[in-house]
Amino acid sequence: MHVAMYYSNQDVRLEEVPMPQIGRGEVLIRVEASGICGTDLLEWYRLHRAPLVLGHEIAGAIEAVGEGVKNYKEGDRICAAHHVPCNTCQYCLKGHFTACETLHTTNYDPGGFAEFVRVPAINVLRGTFRLPDSMSWDDATFIEPVACTARGQRALEPLADTTVLVLGSGIAGLLHVALSKAAGAARVIATDIAPARLELAKSLGADDAIDAREDVPARVRHPVAPPGDVGPRGRPGWLARTRRGRPAQAGRPLESLAQSAGAP
Repeated sequence: MHVAMYYSNQDVRLEEVPMPQIGRGEVLIRVEASGICGTDLLEWYRLHRAPLVLGHEIAGAIEAVGEGVKNYKEGDRICAAHHVPCNTCQYCLKGHFTACETLHTTNYDPGGFAEFVRVPAINVLRGTFRLPDSMSWDDATFIEPVACTARGQRALEPLADTTVLVLGSGIAGLLHVALSKAAGAARVIATDIAPARLELAKSLGADDAIDAREDVPARVRHPVAPPGDVGPRGRPGWLARTRRGRPAQAGRPLESLAQSAGAP
């Protein structure tokens, strides 16, 4: 089968490798789409393990199932997580899944930028999900980054009627903007140094989009009202909006911070 073999950011080669052989409890996926994570672009983070096949935001159809697999069959449209926790260690039992040793040692073979991927039994059991027919392959590659962002949002709950500052408006930051607004945040502030990303943040609901090279703390404490945003007695509209029945003030505290700087 063909894979995109990573040697460096300037050297990715189309190569042929043997088809993965599945065992008991495993499935073979025919990859239809694989997202490019921001970490895939960090050469310093990947180079020491090259050559390797990257890609961990996949969607595809099951090509074959191993002995003992009961919940999936050939042709099922699925997405699969590359890392899964054990759910039994002290870290998992306390909800700290990212500290689980199993999570850091599980992966699929060889990687998402391949025609076919072998999904280990534990990933099939705990990290494989059917896709609705209405979801496109491309949209399904967003399940992993959205899930990561949603887990981060849980640490910020409740978000309703609060102010949220999102540091960095890459894909994770933009997802934080959208999810914060969906959760009912009264004010979402996005930062970045790229004008295009700030425009995207505003299009996804950010109330303020600040160039990170500016004095962000001052802008958070004393925001600039959008043109035409006028409330009672000619005051800016955002000053007139309420939080739990109380007037929202310029110096109101920042309740939640979502850092999406892009580094692992």
